[in-house]
Amino acid sequence: MPLSNEPQKINRPKTEAYHSPQTVEDLTKGNVQAIMKLEQSAKANRNRSDLMADVITRFCGSFTFVSLHLFFFGAWIAVNVIPAIPHFDPYPFTFLTLLVSLEAIFLSTFILISQNHETRITERRNHLDLQINLLTEQENTKMLKLLESIAEKVGAKTEGDPSLRVLEQSTRPEKLVDQIEKATKQNGVKSS
Repeated sequence: MPLSNEPQKINRPKTEAYHSPQTVEDLTKGNVQAIMKLEQSAKANRNRSDLMADVITRFCGSFTFVSLHLFFFGAWIAVNVIPAIPHFDPYPFTFLTLLVSLEAIFLSTFILISQNHETRITERRNHLDLQINLLTEQENTKMLKLLESIAEKVGAKTEGDPSLRVLEQSTRPEKLVDQIEKATKQNGVKSS
C-alpha cells in the first residue's frame, strides 16, 4: 500500500456522515455541524428579555453607538454654551449628567442580562466538555486493558511498567476535586 499525503477513503456502508466519515475532513465537518446545532439550540431557547438585551448590548458595543454619543454630547454642549442661543441646560450640564447616569444604569443592566445568558451557555459547554473528557478517559482505560490482553496473547511483557497498572484504573472525579482543593489550600489560593 503506497503512502501518500492524500486522505485515504474508507469503504463503509453509507449511513449518516457524522457516524461514518470517509476522511478527516468529513469527521471534522460533522463535529463542526454538531457544535453549530448546539449553538443554534442555545440561541433558540432565549427568552424575550435575553433577545432584547443581546440586541441592545450588540448595538452599544458598536462604533455607531460611540459616534451617535459623540455627536449628541457635542451638540448638547454646543447649544448650551453658544451665547446667541437660549440655554436649556447651562454649564455644568446637570440635566445631561442625569441622562448619562440613567443611560449608564440601563446599559449596565442590559449588559449584565446578556452576560448572564452567556454564562449559562458557557456553563453548559463546560459541562459538555467534562462529560466528553470523562467518557474519553473511560474509553482510554478500556483500550489499555484491551491492549494488555492483546500483549499477553502475543507474549509481550508489560510487567516492567508500573504506570500501566495505575493508568488502567478509572479516574474518580471526586478524588481529583479533593486533590485540587487540598493543593490550593496548601498554596494559600482561595477557590471560588
